[in-house]
Formats: sequence, C-alpha cells, structure tokens
Amino acid sequence: MPPRPVRPVRPVAPDRPTARPRAPHKATGRRHIPAVAAVAAESAESTAGRGVDEDSTDTVQRAVQSVEVGGRLLLALAAHRGPMNLKDLAQEAGMTAARAHPYLVSFGRLRLVEQDRQSGRYALGPAALQMGLTALHQQDAVRTAEVVAEALAQRTGHAVAVAVWGNFGPTVVRMIEARQPLLISMRAGTVMSLLHTATGRAFAAALPQGRLALALSGHSGAVGDPPARAARLDASALSIVEAARKDVRLHGVVRAKGRPIPGVNAFSAPCLDHLGEPAVVITTLDREEQLPVDWTSASGRALRDAAREVSTRLGWDGAAADD
Repeated sequence: MPPRPVRPVRPVAPDRPTARPRAPHKATGRRHIPAVAAVAAESAESTAGRGVDEDSTDTVQRAVQSVEVGGRLLLALAAHRGPMNLKDLAQEAGMTAARAHPYLVSFGRLRLVEQDRQSGRYALGPAALQMGLTALHQQDAVRTAEVVAEALAQRTGHAVAVAVWGNFGPTVVRMIEARQPLLISMRAGTVMSLLHTATGRAFAAALPQGRLALALSGHSGAVGDPPARAARLDASALSIVEAARKDVRLHGVVRAKGRPIPGVNAFSAPCLDHLGEPAVVITTLDREEQLPVDWTSASGRALRDAAREVSTRLGWDGAAADD
C-alpha cells in the first residue's frame, strides 16, 4: 500500500498585538498610551536621574515625582522667616502659581500649610510644627556628631574628638585615632580645660555668660588647667572668651598651637542645637607638621563645614543668627 502524502505544515502567523496604538488625537496631537505603559513611563520618569540607595549600590529606589515637586513648596516655606504670597512661594519653589496651588490645597487639608484669610499668605501649619518638634526629640546630638566625625577623620587623617558639656565641664565622649597614632592622654571621659584647650574655648565661645561664670567658679582638675588653681571669670578669662567668640564668628573654629600638648595642634568647633546652645564640640588634632593652624588651612575649613552640618541636623538655623 503506497504511503500517504505528507501534508505541508502551515507556517504559524506571528502574534497579533493585543492593542494597536491609536492615531494621534486630532486636537492635541498626542498619542494615546495604554494604562500599563503609562504606569511604566511614569515609573521610569520618577526614577530617572535619581540617586542610588546608600546601603546598596545595586538597587535604584523608586521615587514619586509629585511628592518631590510639592515638597519644594514646604522647603521654601521652611526657609522663609514669614508667610509668603502664592506668587513668591511658587517662584521660590521653581514652579508656576497655577501648578503650586493644588499642592497647597492638599497640604492645607493635611494641616502642613495654613493660609491667612485676610492676606491670603501661606505659612507652615500645626502639623508641620509637630513634625519638626518630633524630629528634634528624636535627634541624638552625640550620635549625629559621631557619624560626621568619623567621616571627617577618614577624609583628613587627623584624630577627631567629640565632646559634650558634662558635670565637670567639656568632656570627651568619643576619640577617633589619627592615621599616625598620637601619644596623648585624651580618651573618652577626659575633662578638658574650659579656657586653656581648643575644645573648652569652643564651648566657652557659645555658652551664655551665666553658665560660663558658674563653670569657672571652682577648680575641676581638667586637662590644661594650671595645677591647684581655680579659674575665675576675671578680666583675663573674659579676654580669652571674647577672643574665642571672635574666632568662631569670623572663622567658625578656634585653634590651639602646641598647647596644652607640646607639638600637637588642634582646631575645635561648636555644634549648636535648635536653641543656639552648644550641644557638642568637634575637635581635630594632630602633630604640628601634619596639622597647620592657619585660618585658611583645608583642615580648618573641613572642620567648620562638619560642625555646620551637625548644627543643621540638630535644628540650628544659622540664618536666624545673622538677622
């Protein structure tokens, strides 16, 4: 019996698209994008140009662009000393008034923004105030300063100390060694002289006069103090304090050259809290050949910038001090 002829296999047609792209709209000229594609496009737009997660360089975090746009209005209000009209607020946030208004309506419903009925000006609302107060309460000055101090030590190679105001005066709570270790007696728990060390004078430059006089009322046995002599807020002490205040006002730091530790130089800078009081002091120190104490030195500028960063994180508004 002859074999049956084999029937040819018909080629499979390619999959037809489930939806054809529509022609451009006659009025707007815009092409319709399906819903899924629109979401993908929005996601790509919101993540384009964004930074990488600090904890993982492999994962790009997804962001919501509208939140970032609206957030610029809140930041503009926070940076301004008083209420703002819509035009100025929108301009400060880099958008038109028509675009800014819907964001402000939403922020008003959340009580993040308030509008004065008489003038129509906008200001931060009670919810924004509560958020700020909560952030201040959650902020730990020492922990904040330690993070910045560690980065400063790694970048400069100098030893870096973090000090707080303790029961006996300026007290070191963290000591980060220099790349070339120093043979010094500073360690966690060391109390520093208020007038005769850079760390102490950085505190003195920012302390209120009453607290300063109280701190100098008795002998503390601090590093740098003359033996068996109690410091007093006399003319000599006031001269030292005024010089320290001038240095901080002009340069952001105070300095010590070979005192109280011979051959070791230091810069110190106060970090202020939201009330303008010294929360911590950061000090960089190293051998005199490694750490020149010129006001224009890179090490001095690096410490000044680090102290400003900590102060900003603690809620200090430097602009308020300049007004």
